[in-house]
Amino acid sequence: MSYAGKVVWLTGASSGIGEALAYALAERGALLVLSARRADELERVRAKCARPDKHRIILLDLAEIAREPARAVALAAEVGPVDILFNNAGISQRSLAADTDVSVDRQLMDVNYLGTVTLTKAVLPGMIARKAGHIVTVTSVAGKLGTPMRSGYAAAKHALHGFFDSLRAEVWRDQVRISLVCPGFIRTNLPLVALTGDGSPQGRMDAAQQAGMAPEECARRMLDGLAAGRDEVVVAGGRERMAVWLKRWAPGVLNRVMRTARVT
Repeated sequence: MSYAGKVVWLTGASSGIGEALAYALAERGALLVLSARRADELERVRAKCARPDKHRIILLDLAEIAREPARAVALAAEVGPVDILFNNAGISQRSLAADTDVSVDRQLMDVNYLGTVTLTKAVLPGMIARKAGHIVTVTSVAGKLGTPMRSGYAAAKHALHGFFDSLRAEVWRDQVRISLVCPGFIRTNLPLVALTGDGSPQGRMDAAQQAGMAPEECARRMLDGLAAGRDEVVVAGGRERMAVWLKRWAPGVLNRVMRTARVT
């Protein structure tokens, strides 16, 4: 699977998995469109990419385009034809369902689900018209199973699986490929800005996240899995992979495990 000369629009490119993907894709010759909300961080990432002059920056707020789809259409027109869309941006959560204001659930859905779907729908018609394209959506192991403290996050990630699995069945004749990537614990700063029950950021790291896989390794495994032609790529350590396996083959066992799981 060659990225050389391909226009790749990458959301959430200012940090974490997105930043690691930007460097990996640039090394493979991609022409990047880097998107996130922070211009200074995007400039930092672009400057560190191979051939920085070949890459562009487009500021993007997924919550905004979820409320204003016309904004997504305008951004897509500004970017022009896209060969590959990497839907990577998102926010996380750290709170019990009973303690979480519904406005937080709505924000998680706006950013992680509706914003991603809105951007996809803005790019999709061009891919269908050209009979070529690839949409890669980074969900989570939480898109395969639910855990304590992640109810709104897991709901949005599950929704992505439903949407993109359906979309795959609709657009295969148009030569548009749909892939889902499910990371487990990756060593990023996502917990620092994870939403708590009242919508404020958590402001601290989780032990499991701190001990997780390096984002550079996650990006490498992700691209390897996509190159192998897999519709779904799980990038996770042993216990997360075991949880995915249990959800498929022994869901009752997993449900009992989750009752006493130490999740922060």
